[in-house]
Amino acid sequence: MMNLLGTLLAFVIVFFLVTFVHEFGHFFMAKLFGVRVDAFSFGIGPRLFGVKNRKFSFFQEPQGPGTDYRVSLVPVICYVKLLGEGMFEKDRPLAPDDLMAKTRGQRFLIMGMGSFMNILLAVALVAVINIAGTSVPEYLDERPVIGWIESGSPAEKAGLRIDDEIVRVAGREVATWTDVQVAVGSNPDRRIGIEVRRDGQTLNVDLLTESVTEYKMGYAGFQAKILTQIRMVVPGSPAEKAGLKGGDVIQAIDGRPVYFYQFLEVVQKSAGRELAFTVERAGRSLTIPVTPRREGDVGKIGISQVPKSSVRKYSLFPAIGASLKENLGNVTLVVRVIRGLFTGETPASQLGGPVAIADFSYAALRLGLLPLLGWIAVLSLQLGVINLVLPIPVADGFQMAVLTLEALFRKDIGPKFRMVLMSIGWILMIMLTAFVILNDFVKKLPRGWRSVVPF
Repeated sequence: MMNLLGTLLAFVIVFFLVTFVHEFGHFFMAKLFGVRVDAFSFGIGPRLFGVKNRKFSFFQEPQGPGTDYRVSLVPVICYVKLLGEGMFEKDRPLAPDDLMAKTRGQRFLIMGMGSFMNILLAVALVAVINIAGTSVPEYLDERPVIGWIESGSPAEKAGLRIDDEIVRVAGREVATWTDVQVAVGSNPDRRIGIEVRRDGQTLNVDLLTESVTEYKMGYAGFQAKILTQIRMVVPGSPAEKAGLKGGDVIQAIDGRPVYFYQFLEVVQKSAGRELAFTVERAGRSLTIPVTPRREGDVGKIGISQVPKSSVRKYSLFPAIGASLKENLGNVTLVVRVIRGLFTGETPASQLGGPVAIADFSYAALRLGLLPLLGWIAVLSLQLGVINLVLPIPVADGFQMAVLTLEALFRKDIGPKFRMVLMSIGWILMIMLTAFVILNDFVKKLPRGWRSVVPF
């Protein structure tokens, strides 16, 4: 019950914030150009209470001009209502503060400011995170040199080897492990080309990816040379008795390099046998003998471990620059995913609707403030970009494109055609919303959509 309440609370906080910022962008620009804002609603559904013309009231909106700043029944999203918005009657008399009385350029800016504010929020939040400093696995920014290959994995079947340096994945150049993860993750259950550098030679390998998790993320079965860092030592454990400490980085065991995905296997197979741990501590290399204690059928030393990480922290202007670079990369990824949905390259399982957003929001909330801010930044950026590029008539980007065409041809689209467009847009939006909600539930079924549709 507490998990359900926590999930709902996290969803309301996150989704309310990103939609508030979006609608505030429309509100601000409309006010700037003298468009009357009839309502700014915090939530949807029936009005509970609000302020209009400095008068507080419950339920019924007071008569007269002015903006009704209201709180509505369901506090999930915000919206603004502009005078003349969605009204396409021919020869309708226009008041000076009517939206349709403004120039195309002004209406273009009003439509676009919502998405701009979402993108600005993402940049600002990531910059704040960069200034505060976060612990980041070091391997993500390293050259993509393979350090581990899972037995029976697509990588092993394709003939990839330890120490191969990955140069290209599916035709895209990759410089870091982050690039590799994105390229492989976005190509589940597909045959892709992998270009590697091996012993000074460049080789091309065909690899048939698999898919993992309910989101059907592409999986190849290789990983980087990830060193293991001790996060916590259990009191009274073999690790504590041997002198291991939190923050130690395990470089080798018995003189052989052992990476993150091998570490547990080595320890579990060595119950009762002394192992020589080579660890890095405060810039020094130490050799510490550790004997795993037998617990059941496996050996354990009593630590929790993570990939070797370092704190990434910036001053103000470098933090903004790093944020811009990160968000630009994320914009490219979002556009690629949307394009892939129409070309069939991106499976529908990688879409996330309200249920997925709620799950991720609750997970981020439990991790703490900075992870929550990071998730809000990701979601805000996605909302902003999707609103700009989604080819649906009610989306901001589509309306901006229409305004651009009207300006180029110096002629307005007829009111009847505009009404047809908007009707189609709302139908498509309702269908899309229903699909992503259903998709969230279907992904949790054993066989996904095949559990519902047998063909």
